[in-house]
Amino acid sequence: MDLAGVDRRRVDAAGTSRANRGWWDGAADEYQAEHGEFLRDAGFVWCPEGLDEADARLLGEVAGKDILEIGCGAGQCGRWLAGQGARVAAFDLSFRQLQHSRRIDFDGDSPLPVVQADAEVLPFADESFDLACSAFGALPFVADAAAVLAETRRVLRPGGRLVFSVSHPIRWAFPDDPGPRGLTSDRSYFDRSPYVELDDDGRPSYVEHHRTMADWIGHVVASGLVVAGLVEPEWPGGHDREWGGWSPLRGRHLPGTAIFTCVRP
Repeated sequence: MDLAGVDRRRVDAAGTSRANRGWWDGAADEYQAEHGEFLRDAGFVWCPEGLDEADARLLGEVAGKDILEIGCGAGQCGRWLAGQGARVAAFDLSFRQLQHSRRIDFDGDSPLPVVQADAEVLPFADESFDLACSAFGALPFVADAAAVLAETRRVLRPGGRLVFSVSHPIRWAFPDDPGPRGLTSDRSYFDRSPYVELDDDGRPSYVEHHRTMADWIGHVVASGLVVAGLVEPEWPGGHDREWGGWSPLRGRHLPGTAIFTCVRP
């Protein structure tokens, strides 16, 4: 145990889901208050580095496409996609995050269709979507990322594409500190023990799972998807906003985000 209330231990799928549903329900208000302006009510920001889908176009042409957003939070990305002419369905594990999506809907003209669901068992029919996307949604917070990828393949149409962003695996070898301490590795990159926060009774209240780069590639391939691209966004000049362990200092030295593009053959 690194410090009081934090551990590195195995947590199964049910325990992970239970912990993260509770954590995100409790943290949603603070999260949206802190990051909502950066994310925008209808904006598609892939990562703390600020890579914007309006510029990156990792999803390609979206107008007229059926798109699934995985782990949508307050639906900012899905709302931007809908504004580009896509037909969007979105889901999140956290009911409170979805309430923030509804709050944003009240101020707009086009409500975003959302549902509460677990990414490991998607409540959608086979071959329902042309595209799927996830900007730090669900995949870092599930015990079985392979199941999420397999489920996503199932709901994609042949030729469909999944693009998802996660913390860059190399970050797990460094302290989650935006300052100089975060530049010195103090743990093994190959230690796949999840990061776990504990409540007062010693039960997991937040769980984030580590996969190496090879793990992610292996899970994608095993799901029947094909890796078609990988982006490691550089920290842009003039961007001085810190987000947890992401910062201009660390961003000049280490990649903070990995964005995978995958295709269903």
